[in-house]
Amino acid sequence: MNKNLLKTVLFGSALVLGTMASCEKNDGPDGGGETNTGADNSPRTYITLTAAFPDDTGTAGNGGTLAYSVTLDEAKDPSKEVDIYANGYGLRSERTARVQGSVNGNYLYNIQYTGVNGGVFNKYKVLGGNKFEDTKEELSVADLLGTAPRWVKAAEGIGIGVNISGASAPIDPAKAEAGTQTYEYTRGVAKIAHIDLDDPRVPNSAEFEFPFTAAEKEAGYSVGRLDVPVLNQAKNKLYIGCSLSKVDPTKKPVKSVNSRTGEESWGWVNDAANIKGTVTLVVDYPSLANPKLIWSTQSKASNNSYRTMTQYVGTDGHVYQATATSGSQILRISKSTNDYDNGFNFDLKTALGTTNNVAIKAWRYIQDGVGIVLYTETGVDGGYVALIDLRNNSATPISTDVQGVAGLSSTFGQFQNIGVVGDNVYVPLTPSGLDGNLYIINWKTKAVTKGAKLKGQSGSYFIGAY
Repeated sequence: MNKNLLKTVLFGSALVLGTMASCEKNDGPDGGGETNTGADNSPRTYITLTAAFPDDTGTAGNGGTLAYSVTLDEAKDPSKEVDIYANGYGLRSERTARVQGSVNGNYLYNIQYTGVNGGVFNKYKVLGGNKFEDTKEELSVADLLGTAPRWVKAAEGIGIGVNISGASAPIDPAKAEAGTQTYEYTRGVAKIAHIDLDDPRVPNSAEFEFPFTAAEKEAGYSVGRLDVPVLNQAKNKLYIGCSLSKVDPTKKPVKSVNSRTGEESWGWVNDAANIKGTVTLVVDYPSLANPKLIWSTQSKASNNSYRTMTQYVGTDGHVYQATATSGSQILRISKSTNDYDNGFNFDLKTALGTTNNVAIKAWRYIQDGVGIVLYTETGVDGGYVALIDLRNNSATPISTDVQGVAGLSSTFGQFQNIGVVGDNVYVPLTPSGLDGNLYIINWKTKAVTKGAKLKGQSGSYFIGAY
C-alpha cells in the first residue's frame, strides 16, 4: 500500500480539529450538541484488530494505527482474509498510539500521540469491517499530560493518563572537567488525569513532586517515565508503573565521545546493579492524593512497559504486575496491605523450565489465576505464547505456526492488547512483512484454532485484539 493511499485511509474520515482548551469537551458533530454515547452495555458483536505501519522515515510500526473488526464467526474462519493495510480504518494519530477497548468491544478509545493534535482523546463506535463511527466526544488533555501521553483504561469506563517531567541531575561540563561537579537531583513533577470514558471529560487531576524520600533521592534514584496505571476499585487505590534507574552519586561524572561526530558528553556512573527493587507509585482514588512508593524485593526490573498493559486486578482481589517488557516475573500487590506481597514471585523462566532468559512482552490476566503471556527467549528466534497459572507457578507453551520466525520478536515488542471473550483468547500473530493468522486459544481446554488470515506488509504489524 503506497504512503499517499495509506494517509488517505488514515485521515480521510477525520474532521479537522479546532483549537480546544485543555480538558474541554467538544460535544456533537458540530461541537454544539449534547451527545453522550455512554458505557458499553450492548452485547458483543465484533472482535476489533489493530495494526501499526511505518512512518515517513521508514521506522517500522511507527506511522499510525489502523483498525478492522470481524464477527466472532469470521474470527475463527481461516478462509476469511483481513487486509487491514488496504481496507483498514485509520484511527486519528500522527504516530502509533495506545488504543483501548470497552468491555464488550463496542467502543475504542484513543489519545492521539504527538503532532498538532497530540493529547486529543477520541472515542469510536465499532460497526463492523472498516466502519467505525467517531463519536466526536473529543477531549484535549495536552496541557495536563503533554502531546505524547501515556495512558490506559485503568478500569472499565475509567481512563488514567500519567506523565512525569523535570526530573534531572544536571552536569556542568566545566565543573566536570575540573572535578568539582556535585550530584544535585530534582525529583520531577508527576501529573495524573482521570478520564471518564463513558462521558468523556476529566473529573479530576493532580500534580505533585515525585515522592522519593530524601535518602532515595540522595542515593541516585530517578524515574523518567510513568505508565500502565491500574485501579483497584475495591481498595480505592491507583497503582502506576515506574521506569526506575540509579546512578552512583559518590563517583565523579564520566566523559564520553561520539565516535561519529566527535561530540563530548558527560554522564553519571550507572549503578543499576544496586537498585533495591521494582517500584510502584500509589495514590488514593478518586482524590489522586497521598502519593507514596512501594518497593518489591523480588525484582529489580522496571514495570512501566512500552505499549502494553502489564497490571491487572485478579479474581482474588490482588493486583498482578508483570515486569514487562524485559523482565520474566509477575509480582503481586496485596489487597490486604496495598503493598507488595514479597512472598509471591511468579518467574516465567522457572515455570517454563528453560535455562535461557525470557522476557514478557505482553500478557493478560484472564480469570482465577490463569493468564496468557507473549514472550521471547534469549538466543532463540521468534516469539512464543504460553498459558500460565499463577496459583501453581506453571506455564503451558501454546504452539503456533509462526513462533520460530525471527520477525515475530519485533511484533511482540509493539503489542498492545490481547482479546478475551468468554473461554477464548484472541491473539493476532503476524511477523513483520509476512502474513499470519488470528489465533484463538481456549484457556480452559488449551485447544488452539488458527482463524482468520491476516495479510502482512513490510515494516508493519498486527498489534492488538479487542
